[in-house]
Amino acid sequence: MTVTAPNPAPTADVPKSSGTRLVDRVFKMRELAILVVFLVMIVVTQLGNSEFLSEQGIKDLLLNATILVLVATGQSLVVITRNVDLSVGSTLGISAFAAGTWLHGGGNPVIGLVLAVLLGIGFGLLNGLLVSLGQVPALVVTLGTLYIVRGIDSIWVGSRQITAADLPSGFVDFGSGGISAIPWLALIALVILVGTAYYLKHFSSGRELYALGSNPEAARLAGIPVRKRILAAYTFCGALAGLAGALYLARFGNVDSGTGSGYELTVVSAVVVGGVVFTGGSGSVYGAALGALLLTSVNSVLPALGVSSVWVLAINGILLLLAIAVDRVVALRVGLALKKRNARHA
Repeated sequence: MTVTAPNPAPTADVPKSSGTRLVDRVFKMRELAILVVFLVMIVVTQLGNSEFLSEQGIKDLLLNATILVLVATGQSLVVITRNVDLSVGSTLGISAFAAGTWLHGGGNPVIGLVLAVLLGIGFGLLNGLLVSLGQVPALVVTLGTLYIVRGIDSIWVGSRQITAADLPSGFVDFGSGGISAIPWLALIALVILVGTAYYLKHFSSGRELYALGSNPEAARLAGIPVRKRILAAYTFCGALAGLAGALYLARFGNVDSGTGSGYELTVVSAVVVGGVVFTGGSGSVYGAALGALLLTSVNSVLPALGVSSVWVLAINGILLLLAIAVDRVVALRVGLALKKRNARHA
């Protein structure tokens, strides 16, 4: 008699372990803590400046966060896979100038936006191919492409500058318009944020990114296409950086060779502050968005309270160090809790 072995359950359908559920609960609490800090900061600022939460004040707060939220969303997927993309600032800058050049020549705004996204996809693919197929460390690859793209941008742009006067009025109006206090750009970022979060939670390829970040070798042995997933994460990150470049142009109406310079550090800070662990496998895009909202709000809160803006970078650095310290403490405590739980079961 021939006995047929039952088919193994797909990896995506395996229920989460108690350890994974514990980590998820911890990081949900982390996101809640960020939200509470943000709300307290807003309330304190409103008490000190009654005009802070006016309709225009809320719109400015959301507009300031929109670009960073978009790029942080893409960066989150890369960091979840235990990698990083330091070229997002350069990609944003060159995509913004490409879209601006197209619009300055009388081009259609929709096509200009598509061109910016395609340019971002191209640089994302380059990073993804070098990291996934070339097996080159992500830090080295993206640091190299950061300088390459920035160099190309500087040569192409030179001393030129695109201003709002060079752009279609409808495009500039769209960048500052919206429904009451809710800008159109913030709605676009929200749709992409929710769609990305849904993908990570409900699609097996999205959940595989977490498995890959937690243990790349185990993910490979489980049959997860590691290189394909890394390539997809970098491509998506590049696409959002390109889109952010086009929206940056609509928001500010001003682009030069320095656009996006140093932005990658702010993006990484937002992602880490938002609870996406830099060693991969944990965190969410909602946390990254909250981190972006918190960091950009600091830029608005300090001037509203009459504090010099020179403190902004120092506060961002403090928040980043605190986030890294919290991640380390959480990792140690979760590891200890899992050891005790396993010892009881044994």
